[in-house]
Amino acid sequence: MSERPIIDWPVWLVSPPGRYALAWEQALFDQWVGDLFGYHALQLGRPELDTLRENRMPYRGLILPAARGAEAPPLMTKAASDTTGGMPSCDGAAVMVARDILVSRFDELPIATASTDLVVLPHVLEFAENPHDILREVERILVPEGQVIITGFNNLSLWGAREELGRLAGAPFLPPGADLIAFTRLKDWLKLLSFDIDRGRFGCYRPPLRGDHWLQRFEFMEPAGDRWWPIFGALYAVRAVKRVRGMRLVGKVRKRILGLQPAAAPVATPNTTHRQLAEATDVPD
Repeated sequence: MSERPIIDWPVWLVSPPGRYALAWEQALFDQWVGDLFGYHALQLGRPELDTLRENRMPYRGLILPAARGAEAPPLMTKAASDTTGGMPSCDGAAVMVARDILVSRFDELPIATASTDLVVLPHVLEFAENPHDILREVERILVPEGQVIITGFNNLSLWGAREELGRLAGAPFLPPGADLIAFTRLKDWLKLLSFDIDRGRFGCYRPPLRGDHWLQRFEFMEPAGDRWWPIFGALYAVRAVKRVRGMRLVGKVRKRILGLQPAAAPVATPNTTHRQLAEATDVPD
């Protein structure tokens, strides 16, 4: 299994900081997926977030780990549930979009290569044993110019510092098993896989407090942080586009093609006679 068991993730989401983070991410997904078009969209994990509810692609699916799939209800809008199409799989079979897709590994998806227009990864990489392999698999199933959206906890934030101190004290602030991935590291991974970052966003600037009353009292930090210290938000989101570079003829192939070009016709000089020019061009006198 490529996914570590996250028993307390749903419990954390119903806590005050969890609801705070969930509301910010849901609003961001609603904004970012609304202007993306295509045919097939996938969400990997986290059924508590309906990341594709504002997307208008006809085929939308939710991929869940097989160990937890039975616990989560289907995450499909009515429009998607009423369709009869499906996601293309590797063996040519169609998976109905009205049902969840259960897999054993996120780095080995039963989806055909270059068949998906959008993949959303909400807090998937930081809880995975092999996050780079999952990104590589996402790159495989995306069509050229397909897009991926990734969200995660920012290690360069008050929440990240609170998590490090909490681990030392045996009282972590974030859900167990989280291995925070730096935003700069994620950018390097995307660049290696030929992704271009389309947009990025940080959010949730309030301190890592567990009480709803105290989180409300620090509401003023939201607009201030977005303006004065944007890279220190508790959460980050990235939207990237898969680029496929065009081919160029180089080396011996290019020289061979150039060598097949016809030779230029002889050019007359001031000393060339009419007979010599006619013999060179096979033109009768």
